[in-house]
Amino acid sequence: MAEISAKDVMALRNSTGLPMMACKKALQETTGDLEAAEEYLRKQLKGKMEKRMDRAAGEGRIAIAANETSGSAVILELRAETDFTAKNENFVNATNALAEMGLQANAGAFTATDEMTAMIEELRITTGENITFGRGHKLVGETGTTAYGQYIHHDGKTGVLIQATGSISDDMLRKICMHITAAFPRPLGISADDIPADLVEKEKAFRKQQAIESGKPAEIADMIVEGGMRKFYEEVALLEQNFVVEPDKKIKDIIGSDATIEAFFRWEVGEDAS
Repeated sequence: MAEISAKDVMALRNSTGLPMMACKKALQETTGDLEAAEEYLRKQLKGKMEKRMDRAAGEGRIAIAANETSGSAVILELRAETDFTAKNENFVNATNALAEMGLQANAGAFTATDEMTAMIEELRITTGENITFGRGHKLVGETGTTAYGQYIHHDGKTGVLIQATGSISDDMLRKICMHITAAFPRPLGISADDIPADLVEKEKAFRKQQAIESGKPAEIADMIVEGGMRKFYEEVALLEQNFVVEPDKKIKDIIGSDATIEAFFRWEVGEDAS
């Protein structure tokens, strides 16, 4: 059996993040060849990782990347099994790198490329956890006229990306992102017209049922629903919400007439993206 030096074991450990004894065994199996030992570990652990794919990846991180030169931006979610791994520097750096890679994707929702999958596989090996690509979305606007605002909450589990055009500062875009993070109720669309139709119909049906059960005639119930829906839109349409920093103003007031919010995403790790 080849003589394995502590220096080589440490070098392999530093490159893989795996336990010392596993690194020593790999070097022994490959007669001290560092590159072959790393490949040996990759093959050994990949098989084990495949058995772990059913383990829930309920933790993770949101990352955002923007390139205003090309008028594009990406929001991405990477999932892990534990909060400890999600906060690890390597995981954070990998999530940010994956978001940068996403700038090469086509506009709209995208899945992991082969290059992304290889990076995720490396994380699976070094962490021993079921690391999974949660989701990704790329926004594309007019070069030179599109601006992006972004905010990642301090725990990395909530992120907001805004696409805007017109005259609006980076500072204001960031503040609006922070508003979207903190606002309750959570904004469901930019304006009333953007609220998903199925949610609108459910809200109308709920309010009408309430009115009828309280004994109101059908025509009165319809009027109550109409008034209630105006209040509903004020609560969940971003432009109609009171700005958390200045509650006496609505978002549409602080944006003004010289800027337009084109799109926004508010993602939380582990939420149902359907």
